[in-house]
Amino acid sequence: MNVLVVGAGAMGRWFARTVRTHADATVAFTDLDQSAAEAAATAVGGRAVASDARETFDVVCVAVPMPVAGTAIDEFAPCATDALVDVTGSMAGPVAAMQDAMPDGQRLSLHPLFAPENAPGNVAVVADAPGPETGAVVDALAAAGNNCFETTAAEHDEAMETVQASAHAAVLAFAMVADDVPDRFQTPISAGLFDLVEQVTGGDPRVYADIQRTFDGADAVADAAKELADADADTFERLYEQLS
Repeated sequence: MNVLVVGAGAMGRWFARTVRTHADATVAFTDLDQSAAEAAATAVGGRAVASDARETFDVVCVAVPMPVAGTAIDEFAPCATDALVDVTGSMAGPVAAMQDAMPDGQRLSLHPLFAPENAPGNVAVVADAPGPETGAVVDALAAAGNNCFETTAAEHDEAMETVQASAHAAVLAFAMVADDVPDRFQTPISAGLFDLVEQVTGGDPRVYADIQRTFDGADAVADAAKELADADADTFERLYEQLS
C-alpha cells in the first residue's frame, strides 16, 4: 500500500509513521511548504512530492488544519486510486467533502483524541465507505496500541463541543483571570486547574483557535459562568445540587 499524506505537521507524521510501521506502507508527504514535506519524509522514512504533483497513490490521507480540510480533500482526491482518509479533527465537513470528491471510493475519517507525542490513545473512527485499504489503516492504528472505536460524524462533532471547545474555553478563561498565587495557598482543585492551564497553553495556538472556530461550546461556558456569578445563595445551592 502506498500512501500520500497531505500535510507534514505532527499529525501527518504520526499517521505516516503508524501505517509505515504497522501496515508495511510506503509513504510520501506533500505540503505547501516543500521544506516541511522534505523534513517529514526524512524524519519518518519516505519521500516528498511537490504540492502540484499529480502522481497517484492507493491512499491519500489529508492531515491539514480544519478550516482548509474541504479544500485539500477536493484538490488531492484525484491522487487517490482506492481510498481517502482524513485526520483533521472534525468529521461532518470532511466526510461530506470526501463523499463529493470520491463517491465510489473508500472513505475513512479519523480523529486521534490526543497529541501525537502522547500516542497511543483513543481514536474515533467513521468508516463512511470501508474497504481493504481503510481496513488496513484501522488495523495499523490498533496494532500501534490505539483504541479505535466506531462512531458517527454527528456524534463525534457533538461530543467535541464539550470535550474540546467547552473544556478549552473553561480552562483558558480561568487562566485569563487567575492571579499568580504562591504554592502554599494552592488547594487540590486550584493546583489541578493550574496544571490544566499549563497543558492547554503548551500546544499550538492555531489548533486551539481552529477548534473554537469549528465547534460551539465557548458561549455556553460564558453564559454558565455569568449565571453562577449572578446567583444568590439559594440559586447557587440549587445549581450546585443539580451538578452533584
